[in-house]
Amino acid sequence: MTNPYADILHLPHHVSSTRPQMSMEDRAAQFSPFAALVGYDAAIDETARQTEEQLILTEDRKAELDQSMQQLLRQLDRHPEVAVRYFVPDSRKAGGAYLRAAGRVKKVDFFARVLFFMDGTQIPLDDIVELEHQFSGK
Repeated sequence: MTNPYADILHLPHHVSSTRPQMSMEDRAAQFSPFAALVGYDAAIDETARQTEEQLILTEDRKAELDQSMQQLLRQLDRHPEVAVRYFVPDSRKAGGAYLRAAGRVKKVDFFARVLFFMDGTQIPLDDIVELEHQFSGK
C-alpha cells in the first residue's frame, strides 16, 4: 500500500513572501479554550463573595459611643489618636464589611456627620460601632 501523500511528505515548509509569519503565542491562542459563557466565572465568584450584615446597636451601646464621642470632642484641639471600627456597605450586594481605621482626629463635622482624620480619611459617624481613644487627662 502506498502513501497518498508520498509526493509532498518531504517537501520544505512553505513560508509566505507576502504575509508576515505568525508568532508562536498568536498561533497558540488560536487553539485556546473557547469561553462560551463570558462573565460566568466572575458571576460565580461574586455570588460566593461573603458580606457581613450591619449590626443594629443597642441603646446602651449607642450611649457608650456617645460618651466616647463627648470625650473626643473635649480633646479635639489636641488632635487625639483614636481607633474606630465602622461598617462599609457593599456596592454590589446586600451587607458589607467592618473595617478598622486609626489615626489623629482633625475634626468632627456634625452637619455632614463625618469624622475626619489628619491623613484625610473620612468616616461617617452613623457607621461607627467602636471608638477607642488615648486621651491625656479629662
